[in-house]
Amino acid sequence: MPVQIAVGLTVLDFTMYATVSSPWLLIAYWLLMVIPKGVLSAWNHHHQHVATFRSTTLNRLLELCYALHTGVTTNTWLLHHVLGHHQNFLDQEKDESRWRRKDGQLMGVLEYTVTVAATAYPRAFQVGKRYAAHQRQFVIFTTLTALLVAGLIIYRPLAGVMLFLLPMICSMLYTAWVTYDHHSGLDTDDHFQASYNNLNRVFNRLTGNLGYHTAHHHRQGVHWSKLPELHARIENRIPAHLYRKSTFDRVLPDVDKPSIRATAWAERTSNATD
Repeated sequence: MPVQIAVGLTVLDFTMYATVSSPWLLIAYWLLMVIPKGVLSAWNHHHQHVATFRSTTLNRLLELCYALHTGVTTNTWLLHHVLGHHQNFLDQEKDESRWRRKDGQLMGVLEYTVTVAATAYPRAFQVGKRYAAHQRQFVIFTTLTALLVAGLIIYRPLAGVMLFLLPMICSMLYTAWVTYDHHSGLDTDDHFQASYNNLNRVFNRLTGNLGYHTAHHHRQGVHWSKLPELHARIENRIPAHLYRKSTFDRVLPDVDKPSIRATAWAERTSNATD
């Protein structure tokens, strides 16, 4: 389904580009698509962990669709996230998505959002110095995407900006914003205590179970559909305080329900404190 949505939105974007001139319609469409395109970032993330297709050509075409919606091109998250953040998230001196300032203080969500979004490409390129083949593909397809978007803007400036450039920037910022809730403030060397988990069912339906974040970091190569099963096997090692709502829940109704084991753990902790 995410593949069909990504491709369908791409077709719709180019149809709008070719047929719509009204600034108000373009602005309305951009605003309507801010959240859906932002949510596609989660599926682009999953694709960078486990490729959707066996065919390299199909994967590259899908990545172009994702790039035009999310602002994240081929191999950007592979380098920045898979080969960077997942290796370094316990070390705030190295983490590509670090939440700590150089002075050791915790960044606020706005500072973190802008910093992570603005440094995504330079940090991906830096990680790529250790993975020449991945870096080469990253540079090639980032350049091709940039040239495509530049051409669209030159040919039809307003439509190019509203349908492609602005959504790419917004999605990148949206992605950084929602990841603030994954690890910020958790200063530990223990993998099982370094991630917050969000069991909101709507959130996990929309993001491919990204709320099972400890499980995702425990075995990053596990397919997104298997994360609830993996979480069930390791949840007794996850402290109860690492089950919490995210900023996403400010938009969604409160439908998340921690597992029975996590609830019992919280009750035991509360009783012990009393």
